[in-house]
Amino acid sequence: MNETDLRAYVGLLILAGVYRSRGEAAVSLWKAEFGRAIFRATMSLKDFYRYLKTLRFDDRESRHVGGRSSDKLAAIREVWDMWCERLPALYNPGHDVTVDERMVPFKGRCSFHQYMPKKPAKYGLKLWVACDAKTSYAWRLQAYTGRPDASATARERNLALRVVLDLTQGLEHRMLPQELVFARGRQVFSSGFAFSELATLVSYVPKRGKTVLLLSTGHPRPKIDSQRKDRKPHLSPCSTTS
Repeated sequence: MNETDLRAYVGLLILAGVYRSRGEAAVSLWKAEFGRAIFRATMSLKDFYRYLKTLRFDDRESRHVGGRSSDKLAAIREVWDMWCERLPALYNPGHDVTVDERMVPFKGRCSFHQYMPKKPAKYGLKLWVACDAKTSYAWRLQAYTGRPDASATARERNLALRVVLDLTQGLEHRMLPQELVFARGRQVFSSGFAFSELATLVSYVPKRGKTVLLLSTGHPRPKIDSQRKDRKPHLSPCSTTS
């Protein structure tokens, strides 16, 4: 494989995503009847499979150098870090940014694969992603590889907080008022609101010591459902949230 072959291979992977070919057999992309002509013109399906099976980004024999032997992403660490550094440099997200987790379907051998029964794909690799809400551009990524200390039995505390702060670095002007983040001194079933030109933030206290936050671009005026005993903020089904 030379540089041209590598660029062609990566380009076809990107095109498969552009054509929304998730779940489609690779062989169908090369079919003359209903495939995509650019795939056949770029390389043969045999070469594509050969690159898929043999392409590596890491030398297993040199992983002990620099303490990389304990890195669960060692096989792709260099290219992964380059990719994650490049993504935010190529795009400026809009005012609406969402941070969420997603499961990449995978059933192969991997020490940090996850089982999440409520996801459409129950087995796979878990990623945390900060995305532009309008374009779905993945602005920053983080892979979950398990607990930092493999021998630890306790869960990592404040994991969600750490992930959100990591993924939103560079977006500090979108940070939340501390008065709405914490529940100390607030009554149970109370709501607090904050407003900007584009969005409304509501902070709800469902029980003592806990807050639930929602940032919405579809609710310019606050409403409380007074018919409910828990006095939850009223949300319209046509809302747009991030």
